[in-house]
Amino acid sequence: MTSSQEPKKQDLPPTAWAVLGLLSFPGERTGYELKKWADSSLRFFYWSPAISQIYAELRRLEDLGYAVSVRSGPEEARAKRRYAITDAGREALTGWAGDTAQAGPPVLKHGLLLRIWLGHLAEPERLRAMVTEHMERTRGELAAVREAMEHAAEVREWAFPTLVLRWSERQHLAELELAAALLADLAEAAPQAARTERDAQDATRP
Repeated sequence: MTSSQEPKKQDLPPTAWAVLGLLSFPGERTGYELKKWADSSLRFFYWSPAISQIYAELRRLEDLGYAVSVRSGPEEARAKRRYAITDAGREALTGWAGDTAQAGPPVLKHGLLLRIWLGHLAEPERLRAMVTEHMERTRGELAAVREAMEHAAEVREWAFPTLVLRWSERQHLAELELAAALLADLAEAAPQAARTERDAQDATRP
């Protein structure tokens, strides 16, 4: 592929850059290992691609010359293909990582809040239960973040991933505070919602 045929860096989807970013750390990794690492790092602050997405992006990166792969020999019981970043891939990734104009604003898609927004269709007890369940899940995620932080702190090359995981820890703690405040708001809103419903019913009576 000639340079004139190569797509511009901005033409690659974020998933491609995320997979290439995983390859930018020392060592060669299989697609499965990349998926495990994404699950223990990327998902805490961005998202974790499906294994099929990872392999699709690895093929794309190889076609671009940004990654190379080597198939394991007969010494391994099961043949594996390990991937590594190339010099061209590291150069492209460096350019993309430094392009703050392409970072864009953070996007919040909060499934729980979408349901609270439709709270007029649910019982107050169910809304409070959903928030409580969300807090339990968040505590589980917080524990996973802290476990990942401990693991990353043991590897010198993962100093910057450790900083991001520390940010994720704070974000999960803030999420717990917001959820607790939401529970208080729901408790305050329930009587008002009940009065509004009674008023609406009275207005329709002859």
